Amino acid sequence: MPLRPSPPGFLLTRRLGLGLALGLALPAQAQIADLAEAINLAGRQRMLSQRLSKAWLARAQPNAHPQALPVLQRSIEQFERQLNDLQGYAPNAAIRQTYADLDSAWNAFRQQLQEAPAARPAAQALLQADARVLTLAHQGTQQLEALATRPTGRWVNVAGRQRMLSQRMANFYFAAAWQLEVASAREEIKLARQEFLSAASALRQAPETSPRIADELALAEGQWVFFDAALKAEGNSPKQLHEVFVSSENLLAVMDRVTRLYAAQKA
Repeated sequence: MPLRPSPPGFLLTRRLGLGLALGLALPAQAQIADLAEAINLAGRQRMLSQRLSKAWLARAQPNAHPQALPVLQRSIEQFERQLNDLQGYAPNAAIRQTYADLDSAWNAFRQQLQEAPAARPAAQALLQADARVLTLAHQGTQQLEALATRPTGRWVNVAGRQRMLSQRMANFYFAAAWQLEVASAREEIKLARQEFLSAASALRQAPETSPRIADELALAEGQWVFFDAALKAEGNSPKQLHEVFVSSENLLAVMDRVTRLYAAQKA
């Protein structure tokens, strides 16, 4: 189901938000107060697995985006802080094991992010490492959602996954720009796009979607229009790479707010 067109005046909103989105620092989490916050943070780990590879690949391009390195550095710091919080919160043995496994996978991924040279073999290994981290982060999110006694837990998970999908599409766009398994990358973008659109429709119709959340979802739909157009553009000029990087960060910022609003309803 296609997303609705952006509302009147949205272009101005987009322009005003560019600088903020490029400097996006997602909210710090000192501790996890309840299950809804745990699901939110667990879902953010999924997103960060893809955002990190996106930033690494963007930085490795001949005309590197100026925010690629800051995004990479902040995302590493955030992943480690949230992983520590989730390990401390883990309410049962199965979830504790998931986060022990994630800790191991993260150590290998972080080493590649920080030490691997900007070369195709390193990029291919990086994508394999981020897939392992993503799988375990998703597993932890699903395990935590299963403990929820209210429908809110589901919507925190679904909205949080939209953050990941925004970064996954951008990640594979940059991989294709580097000629890394181009056909496979394009197929991954196609699948992520389909999932994003389906989930966007479900979120709009959810009983737990308050008027405030609905307003944010409308803003996300407008951001999606620009992001999707950037993904579909032919070629990989510096301008096109810039547009994908910027629009993916803009969409991420809105969907992170949406996820936090669902989490505030408790699970």
